[in-house]
Amino acid sequence: MKTWIQDYIAKQKAALDSISVEGVAKAIETLHKAWKEDRQIFVIGNGGSAANSSHFVTDLGKSSSDKMGKRFRVLSLTDNVAWITAIGNDYAYEDIFVRQLENYGRAGDVVISVSVSGNSPNCVKALEWSKKQGLTTIALVGAKRGRMAELADQVLVTNDTHYGRVEDAEMGILHMLTYIFMEHPEKFAARP
Repeated sequence: MKTWIQDYIAKQKAALDSISVEGVAKAIETLHKAWKEDRQIFVIGNGGSAANSSHFVTDLGKSSSDKMGKRFRVLSLTDNVAWITAIGNDYAYEDIFVRQLENYGRAGDVVISVSVSGNSPNCVKALEWSKKQGLTTIALVGAKRGRMAELADQVLVTNDTHYGRVEDAEMGILHMLTYIFMEHPEKFAARP
């Protein structure tokens, strides 16, 4: 058992080491721009990625906003169970995010799509729609990259295919996207 644990930890470190510093910095700048321009930020994902999306929105919407003085307009499209189930039942599960974006999304807004496989049909469909409508798209994906990596304006890849390790690394990325504003608001708040 100890060998398995040590191996898991070593592989988790390797997954974290695969994260692009430049890619995270670019995503931070995208969020800063959205904050400055009062744009909406939407976050989507399934399963563990849905939980990560909700966690990210809580951190950015509450804690980052508190430090920045002006609120981030951020919404997880994974959180309205009644709406999700109505869309899934009346249309199709692959429509659960795109149908919400049709109500809320506007050109210049930001969509962050989180998936290990990069091929979640509902995330892919949302990115396709977002691209056509002029929203900025960011995809967090695992090593297989998938269709989301082909569609997104910005792609952050965790170089592993293990769902647990990738989801943990993606949460690490999402934490970086929030804690930079919590820990260093002076770098952003006064910038034009």
